[in-house]
Amino acid sequence: QVQLVESGGGLVQAGGSLKLSCAASGRTFSTYARGWFRQAPEKEREFVAAITQGGDVTRYADSVKGRFTISRDNAKNTVYLQMNSLKPEDTAVYYCAASYYLRSDVGSYSNWGQGTQVTVSS
Repeated sequence: QVQLVESGGGLVQAGGSLKLSCAASGRTFSTYARGWFRQAPEKEREFVAAITQGGDVTRYADSVKGRFTISRDNAKNTVYLQMNSLKPEDTAVYYCAASYYLRSDVGSYSNWGQGTQVTVSS
């Protein structure tokens, strides 16, 4: 099992930046692809970004492409999500999770963290 803990959320004005971190413990961190998802109030959890085990391939939702960057440091057992040019519609609880494959569907992921709140004011 992999245990995941997100951090770095907060309140930021539109156009600002935040960097989220997802620290892992438990089974070998580098075994898994990792994904970021988000869930706004009364909405379904949606895919944001994912990265392969080695960090060589990434995938993004169209809504964040060009603004968000996912990366990982296997030596630190941590995945990051750099979020730039934030918009009010990016407001949500952001979660990280692990998967054996680079996928964008919620069902392919497990070991969800507790989430970190990101609020973007207009």
